[in-house]
Amino acid sequence: MTWVKRLRKYCPITDISMELVRFDIQKLQNPEISGVSYQQGVLFGYELREYLLTKWRHQCAYCGAKEVPLEIEHIHPKSKGGSDRVSNLAIACHKCNQKKGDKHVEQFLKKKPEVLKRLLAQAKAPLKDVAAVNSTRWLLFNRLRETGLAIEIGTGGLTKYNRTLQVLPKTHWLDAACVGKSTPMLEIATTRPLLITCKGRGGRQKAALNKYGYPIRHNPLKPIKGWQTGDIAKHKVHGIGIITPRSRGSFVLTKPDKTQKSVKPIDLKPVFRRDGYSYKWM
Repeated sequence: MTWVKRLRKYCPITDISMELVRFDIQKLQNPEISGVSYQQGVLFGYELREYLLTKWRHQCAYCGAKEVPLEIEHIHPKSKGGSDRVSNLAIACHKCNQKKGDKHVEQFLKKKPEVLKRLLAQAKAPLKDVAAVNSTRWLLFNRLRETGLAIEIGTGGLTKYNRTLQVLPKTHWLDAACVGKSTPMLEIATTRPLLITCKGRGGRQKAALNKYGYPIRHNPLKPIKGWQTGDIAKHKVHGIGIITPRSRGSFVLTKPDKTQKSVKPIDLKPVFRRDGYSYKWM
């Protein structure tokens, strides 16, 4: 929400596209559910495959192979009564998929009891990430709606579909540009997005404590002479760097090449005041 507010100050934003939930568990568990137009179409295939790839950690459920083409496979064969429910589906490499065929999983893994036990447990286990997203998604949606902007929602599968349709590489920043049904044909103007990481504004503890909880050193009040650690400043001789202020004596100026200079506060001009985030080009 902080960055929604910041961006609105500088950009003429009129609407928001939000990935409301990564996977819709109800639809995945029951693909025959009616009333959803994309369930039996291309988009449902993206939802299902993306869910299974994440659940099985992008590796073969039987041999653990990675970085190979993976196929959707029925744990209990459909020809012998196995269902299409997501709890009965796994990701397997082509070799394991062909070797297993229509065998019962217990028969296929009878010589690998530990793999069988792990596979059956993992097949039933829900994704923790899904539960976390489900518990917070509507709060974020309502907060965004309070901005008064028009808001559309999409799913993780729709995002992947939009990205794949435009032959874009898998990155978080390109995924963000592909959220929602209104995603246009994109013209990517950069290959160097700005990576912004939340760092916080530093501790407010007035004293450093030992392992018994007794104060061993009192921390100086912040800011110091108008400066705080993380501010970026320009020195008339040494150039631009990050400031580490001291309550007594000179400050430390850390330059981009990691060299440090001792400088006087009076010789510094602010370039950027620390705001709780770090910034760098990816």
